[in-house]
Amino acid sequence: MKILITGGAGYLGSVLVEKLLVAGYEVIVIDKLLFNQTSLLQYTSNPNFKFIYGDVRNEILLEKLCKEADAIIPLAAIVGFPACAADPKLAKEINFNQIVNIVKFGKGKKILYPNTNSGYGIGEGQTECTEESPLNPISVYGQTKCEAENFLKTSTDAIIFRLATVFGVSPRMRTDLLVNDFTYKAITDKYIVVFEKSFRRNFIHIEDVVSAFIFMLNHYDEYRGEIFNVGLSDANLSKQELLEKIQAHVKDFAVVYDDYYEDPDKRDYIVSNEKIEATGWKPEWDLDKGIKQLIQGYQMIVPKMGAEFRNGFPLGYANQT
Repeated sequence: MKILITGGAGYLGSVLVEKLLVAGYEVIVIDKLLFNQTSLLQYTSNPNFKFIYGDVRNEILLEKLCKEADAIIPLAAIVGFPACAADPKLAKEINFNQIVNIVKFGKGKKILYPNTNSGYGIGEGQTECTEESPLNPISVYGQTKCEAENFLKTSTDAIIFRLATVFGVSPRMRTDLLVNDFTYKAITDKYIVVFEKSFRRNFIHIEDVVSAFIFMLNHYDEYRGEIFNVGLSDANLSKQELLEKIQAHVKDFAVVYDDYYEDPDKRDYIVSNEKIEATGWKPEWDLDKGIKQLIQGYQMIVPKMGAEFRNGFPLGYANQT
């Protein structure tokens, strides 16, 4: 099977490409390399890998690639509320118009679409958000992603994932995601000021997101047209609870809670992941395992931290043996 991944050199795509190639799939990636990343260089010798430098707004190119593929995973996106708020027009073009074009050019193809569970907004009136809960996006990012989901639901039999906040190490690393960011600050700055500490989110490791994609590729006919929340059932945590987990791994990490500033990202909800777990898919990474991975990964990412590490552990690391 030949898989087209738009934005495949990004945070999620860089991990997904490796796993798909190992599983024996042919992989085509189109990416504009907006961040000058070289996260896929190691696959250029693999005959099942093909990279196309290009923009998903190039309809001629996108049509050609869609027709070559058996399945399409559209990862190209303007991600997060700050980036989308800064350029709503671009966010609409990439996050929504791309999907419309993929549906137009990829009729009959398998489509696996990653939405964000930030579409649940503040989860008003919900004890926990299930796939039946109404979407109430509160940012341009959430709105454009949910518009794309709604279009896919009415036009295709795509499998849709509503992803929890992702964490973990990737060749195209992102330090802005909440767990990644808090862990980074814990071992570099050693302190953090946090607003609205009681706001809850659900979390999922990047390796588990990838395994969910591959699981559904292998079971596409069984679950076509379905929507799945993808997160850790034991990780519906407030910001304070998340920080307390990180403090268990990093000593001398000072946390100050203060509400003098209002967090513009108002997400606050509890998410049920029972539906995808009922398929037989299960996550393999919990938060503690992911935090340990991040601590180790940041040794290689942040040069200035090198002198602070002794015998593989940062000063202040709480050895969990």
